[in-house]
Amino acid sequence: MRKPVASSLPRSAMLCAALALGTSCKSVEPHTMPSNGTTAPSEVSTQEPVTETATETETPTRRGNSPWLRARVGDRVAYSFSANRKAMGRQQPGTVPEAAVAGVVTLEVVAVELPWVWVTLYFTEDGGAPSRQPMLARPLVVPMRADESRVLEAPREGKQSTEQLTAAGRQWEAKRYLNDKRAFDGPLENRLYAATPGPLYLTNGLLDASITLSGFGMGGGSQLTLVEARQGQEGGTGLPPTLARPWGPGTWFDVRMETEGTTSTQRTCQAAERGFILRQQVTPPTTGSACPDFAQAEAVPLEEAVLARIWESLDARQWPPPPEGIAPAKRETVTVGSHRVPALQFETAQPQANNVRVQVYAADPWEEALSGLAHEARFQPLIDRITPSGGGTQLTDWGVWVPGVTP
Repeated sequence: MRKPVASSLPRSAMLCAALALGTSCKSVEPHTMPSNGTTAPSEVSTQEPVTETATETETPTRRGNSPWLRARVGDRVAYSFSANRKAMGRQQPGTVPEAAVAGVVTLEVVAVELPWVWVTLYFTEDGGAPSRQPMLARPLVVPMRADESRVLEAPREGKQSTEQLTAAGRQWEAKRYLNDKRAFDGPLENRLYAATPGPLYLTNGLLDASITLSGFGMGGGSQLTLVEARQGQEGGTGLPPTLARPWGPGTWFDVRMETEGTTSTQRTCQAAERGFILRQQVTPPTTGSACPDFAQAEAVPLEEAVLARIWESLDARQWPPPPEGIAPAKRETVTVGSHRVPALQFETAQPQANNVRVQVYAADPWEEALSGLAHEARFQPLIDRITPSGGGTQLTDWGVWVPGVTP
């Protein structure tokens, strides 16, 4: 059973998704960077955060000292990726027991209009064709704020060592962080970051990342390995793209929830700032901007969010994802706010409670009628309810809050 659209993904949940990964079935060799980390370095355990702090400069749109303020159109990083999972025992309902995915993920600056830097994110097969995984099949847009609204920090945990290596055609001074939780049925987490990020500012300096699953009846993992890094030419500004297919930042969506006769609506607001993805849930405001400030939002490093999304794609190898043991879907059109969405309805009998579970998915998660909807909401039920006893969730509206941008 897939999660309803109302399920939240705060930093802890997104990181848990990413931490459910590990070494993978690699279709791309790791380009001179070993990252399996089977022997722990001798250094003591550390927690060294990457932190952005403010330095006032001459104009409000250049507040701070982040490298994002110096972004150029054409700045680009690419990583080979792979992920695989195999259930060793009893698995959760709706979880695909065996799955694998591999290819290349690319992040590229396509427009700069400070304080905004527009980044495209896209996944391809090893040969360059679009990914065949439904969740990874289309390019996504990420409007990234370059100046500072808050301090952002991501602890880098584990035993630390330093090394030199060659990757993407250049030499790097790097720090490795090895966090081994296998003694407690946790994963082996391995991260390698450039001491001086240069063009890798897009992913907070990441050179290589791998996570190996251990325990809880699940094997497999995932990996990101740098294969390309380049800097764009000075002077270009590019044309800011619309948010027709947003990854999430710059958008909001509303979900109505009914529990024991009580109904409430929750708005999920998403943003991105200086290499971090921000997400928070609020009561929809009746006046003013669609989303309040993100001062209290949970923050996840961009590279960890990419890892999490690759992992989540393993559960969406086909579309729609039919629930277990039900009849073929019924086709219908669902009205969500001002949007009319072609949809597929699944009904699952729950005889023990004399109920029926009704789940409605978009017939095509990339349907034009979903223009402006955040990526996560496209791949969750538009409606998930229990009849006749009541209860459930329903997507009721969505939109874009970034100034001057329309789907």
